[in-house]
Amino acid sequence: MAGELVAEPKRKAPLWARLCAIFGCILMAISGGTIVASQVLAARVAGAVESRKLLPGDGPAPPKKVDIKGPLNILLVGIDPRNDTTAPLSDSILVVHIPASMDQAYLFSVPRDLIVDIPAFPKTGFRGGTAKINAAMSYGSSVGNGKHDVPQGFSLLAKTVSKLTGIKDFDAGAIINFGGFKKIVDAMGGVTMTIDQTVKSEHLAPDGSARPRSERCRNPRSNCDHPYIGPQKTYKPGTYHLEGWEALDYVRQRYGLKNSDYDRQRHQQQFVKAMAQQALSKDVVSNPATLDRVLQAAGKSLIFDGNGNSVVDWGLALKNIRPGNMTLIKLPGRSVITNGSYKGEALQSTADPFFASIRDGTVATFLLDHPEFINKA
Repeated sequence: MAGELVAEPKRKAPLWARLCAIFGCILMAISGGTIVASQVLAARVAGAVESRKLLPGDGPAPPKKVDIKGPLNILLVGIDPRNDTTAPLSDSILVVHIPASMDQAYLFSVPRDLIVDIPAFPKTGFRGGTAKINAAMSYGSSVGNGKHDVPQGFSLLAKTVSKLTGIKDFDAGAIINFGGFKKIVDAMGGVTMTIDQTVKSEHLAPDGSARPRSERCRNPRSNCDHPYIGPQKTYKPGTYHLEGWEALDYVRQRYGLKNSDYDRQRHQQQFVKAMAQQALSKDVVSNPATLDRVLQAAGKSLIFDGNGNSVVDWGLALKNIRPGNMTLIKLPGRSVITNGSYKGEALQSTADPFFASIRDGTVATFLLDHPEFINKA
């Protein structure tokens, strides 16, 4: 680790700030739920974010709404760096549900290997079919001549998540380039994070360099489940101050974990909390030079669609939601094994009434009756 064991932080950030960690830490100028009263700063925050149409529907983005009111559903997607000749895959899919009262929030991750029905997408000629959900962006991203457009792919992913959950429309969406997380964490001077289980890196050596591929798997197109060899970076239980590459590497891992992708989902949720907490520390929000570096790093790694409202508007709308009113959800699932071969993930039937509770506004009651859905880690 890049540092000694440290005491676990005591200060907690409000929920809207945690969401801003996924939104690229754009609203770290806000401390304690109140934005710094500066039109110049607000403009700089808004200007740091790339705004694109992500959500399904034809035509231009809708005009700005007067107010952002609940119930709200936000779709957040993390991707690895890609150029426009490589089809994108959604490596992390999270949904945030905020009820009409605007005083609660529920966040759940959709397993990237979940086998789902992906709707047809006329723009790319995709006729629809059954596949892992992380392929939806790929099927929706082609724009011809071997080129791919990530925001266009997001639209098909949103349609796919809507079909899975029954959530008709999303009120906002964001795409985060995972490479940008590293830059943001580095701009903040690292992040303090509690590691809850031993994790070995599939990708990196102890010094952060890439692990080499075995002779048999040197061709990137070779079908190797675990192509890397040599010493592995290992993360042990405890609270550590991590550098950007360590934090990003840790939350990417799933191989060797007891619950595979479900453990990784939990680690990503924990990372969001730790990242927001670090970003709201006095070392960031009270230091103009550091804050500016964070904003610029975030702006280069975020694409946002606020459905007519800016990321600043959204930050202000969520400012009153507190940590005690945030609930992390773990969806019940299982691995699909056919003839000894791993095919993907499937949700248990109990996920359907949970999705229904989101749609009809009874999620709080549902969780009282089904506390096993609450991720307390």
